[in-house]
Amino acid sequence: MDLSASNHRIPLSDGNSIPIIGLGTYSEPAMTQKGDCTASVKIAIDTGYRHIDGAHLYQNENEVGDAIREKIAEGKVKREDIFYCGKLWATNHVPEMVRPALERTLKALKLDYVDLYIIEVPMAFKPGDEVYPVDENGKWLYHKSDLQATWEIECHPYFTQPKLLKFCQQHDIVVVAYSPLGTSRNPLWVNVSSPPLLHDVLLNSLGKKYSKTAAQIALRFNIQRGVVVIPKSFNPERIKENFQIFDFSLTEEEMKSIEALNTNVRFVELLMWCDHPEYPFHDEY
Repeated sequence: MDLSASNHRIPLSDGNSIPIIGLGTYSEPAMTQKGDCTASVKIAIDTGYRHIDGAHLYQNENEVGDAIREKIAEGKVKREDIFYCGKLWATNHVPEMVRPALERTLKALKLDYVDLYIIEVPMAFKPGDEVYPVDENGKWLYHKSDLQATWEIECHPYFTQPKLLKFCQQHDIVVVAYSPLGTSRNPLWVNVSSPPLLHDVLLNSLGKKYSKTAAQIALRFNIQRGVVVIPKSFNPERIKENFQIFDFSLTEEEMKSIEALNTNVRFVELLMWCDHPEYPFHDEY
């Protein structure tokens, strides 16, 4: 796969294409200053990113849209250059709620369309305006849903998903890896007992060999397998750094060594859904 900073789209089965690296825009709204997301998206587009991953849940799609439209107005990009992925949140799984949810995303972005719209999680919360609905005792209010679609897949050197990746590639399905650098350490939904991915000895030693960071090695590993990555950062230097993965290649032996790091344990366990009757990960351990 011949990828470069200026040409790193990979084909989708419907004839469209998706940039193999994107900027994740997840943030904790209460811990993020207004304007941080806008600034980050603008830096990303200037750096060469053309894939932006967002969601209504992040409460910053208006900032993402501001950044995209500003860069279009500057002549830096055209709308068709940008691949935007939005997400349907768990309180909107009822079929008649899907279109209004998408229209709400388009209104926030002030864009005419999104390039991809996916179900954020496979389990549903009680429909309504509360993002995280709970009862009077603080217990999550779940809702039974009938999903006929899929959602993004966690994928990184500690959770390489070889069986799933092989199946998808055999059927011309592109895998998008969320948390490609591990994840934040929020105990509400993350397995914090797992060691941080970027502290890994092998990833850091390969980083020294190639004058790269452990993060760049982890990202290169996935794109070299044809997996789309969407690392999140609001740090300007890291945004630029994460994009600098097209000027080196890992050897076949190094790829196998990284694959061997697989522990088949997720960072993102979605712990808030562990009591949900449709919780999908009960049989994986």
